[in-house]
Amino acid sequence: MDPNLLWIQLSIILAMVMMMMMTKAHIPTTLEGPFEPITQQFDSSLRRGSDDLPMNHPRLMKNVTSNFPEQIAIALSSSPTSIWVSWVTGDAQIGLNVTPIDPSLVASEVWYGKRSGNYSNVQKGVSTVYSQLYPFQGLLNYTSGIIHHVKLEGLEPGTKYFYKCGDSSIPALSEEHMFETLPKPSPNAYPNRIAVVGDLGLTSNTTTTIDHLVQNNPSMILMVGDLSYANQYRTTGGKGAPCFSCAFPDAPIRETYQPRWDGWGRFMEPLISRIPMMVIEGNHEIEPQVSGITFKSYETRFAVPSEESGSKSKFYYSFDAGGIHFIMLGAYVPQYAWLKKDLVKVDRSVTPWLVAAWHPPWYNSYASHYQEFECMRQEMEALLYQYNVDIVFSGHVHAYERMNRVFNYTLDPCGPVYITVGDGGNIEKVDVDHADDPEKCPSASDNTPEYGGVCHLNFTSGPAKGKFCWNKQPEWSAFRESSFGHGILEVVNSTYALWTWHRNQDIYKEDSRGDQIYIVRQPELCSKALKPPSVTTTNSLPTLSVNYCHSLEISLLPIMANLYSLWCV
Repeated sequence: MDPNLLWIQLSIILAMVMMMMMTKAHIPTTLEGPFEPITQQFDSSLRRGSDDLPMNHPRLMKNVTSNFPEQIAIALSSSPTSIWVSWVTGDAQIGLNVTPIDPSLVASEVWYGKRSGNYSNVQKGVSTVYSQLYPFQGLLNYTSGIIHHVKLEGLEPGTKYFYKCGDSSIPALSEEHMFETLPKPSPNAYPNRIAVVGDLGLTSNTTTTIDHLVQNNPSMILMVGDLSYANQYRTTGGKGAPCFSCAFPDAPIRETYQPRWDGWGRFMEPLISRIPMMVIEGNHEIEPQVSGITFKSYETRFAVPSEESGSKSKFYYSFDAGGIHFIMLGAYVPQYAWLKKDLVKVDRSVTPWLVAAWHPPWYNSYASHYQEFECMRQEMEALLYQYNVDIVFSGHVHAYERMNRVFNYTLDPCGPVYITVGDGGNIEKVDVDHADDPEKCPSASDNTPEYGGVCHLNFTSGPAKGKFCWNKQPEWSAFRESSFGHGILEVVNSTYALWTWHRNQDIYKEDSRGDQIYIVRQPELCSKALKPPSVTTTNSLPTLSVNYCHSLEISLLPIMANLYSLWCV
């Protein structure tokens, strides 16, 4: 071919490619921020919520016989060479009189290998049962099936494995499932897509969220609290008692309908039996029962790398996923000392990205849960800032909100990007009121956490000087919208990560996005000398005054007082 003709053809192709790139919608980066606040109002053509799926829904019903595994799930350990496999066997019981199953009756085995049908390895684990007890007139006791946890070790990073779980002696093994281990910690290797979702529940909106999430083909799921909403089913969901205290006046504890957990495990199994899901507890996991016991289902049903990461509790832990170090924090337990030790150990040359997640957001401009966890923020924010945390994910507020980079309510190019994704689809409906809307600012006595201190504050300078709420969307709130959905994080390299929020309605539209931005790290700018910044700022930066801080009169639920005590600083 004539070299000149070839050059002309290549030039034309190159020009066409450049035109396509130029016409494609521009994706902003955090380097272009801080952005002017944007509010996307609730789409009135949509429903604010939907009903719970009934227990006889096909995706919630048990479809195996007694001793065969169901509710199969996998979770990451502290490194890509190990993974947790969990499942349930046997039949749960609910009623006035329940007798726990002997967990030793069914073995905990995982048979696995690199080729389908060829399981060259077998690993055994542990099993247990738990009970949720309510010895009060009209309430139902519950005892679970046998819950199995097996840790597979010695795996190869970035490798596909095929597995069956169960008891080979009965025999009662599951069908074959497959998972792929994540890459080893490295600044050049990351999970393909990380799905982030919170406040999921078991409604029709939940179904849309999960079906949409599956279409986005994640390699890992971050679940930021409030999973099954089992504690809502006897009232709002099951519609059996619209006024719980009226129907059960002699019950000092609100019953949670534990079979919803089993239904949730079955609903999620097609996804989380092949994609690791990392969870952290939310307030709907508290589930108080007799003897001051809380969080029993959360602690028993889920395997997390708490011991591997030096934690003494499943309420907080850390793990690596390629070049990302994840810190999962609990809003209901003390953990400051552990957090500091974990942050000190992070090697940013190996895991450049530092991502934190917990349930209730610190930065939130919605009326719901406004400043609810100020005590936690005041205690821990400076530490996260000191160690250059890049992104923080939370739920709790049933809407979507992405913040400009912020520290101590002040725009700061080295602060984390805080993102709220508490819009998974639960029955409590999507939140639509903002704290800056006329007559929507909560009173200082509202939004009290389940337990912990109350540290509400007024601002002493800036646009909100002397006020509890702003009278317009705060400058640290970049984008907010009242819609159900989920997010996808795609880390490109050691400095760029693409964040996309997918609204549920976008599943019906081609290439539609609710919110999208490149989050860019600036280690040269933000590699502070690792000294704690002052919580109080000076000059033109707004300072904060804690006007409602009850440091001496911390209000705790009696059944939780032995777990947690937060103070205002």
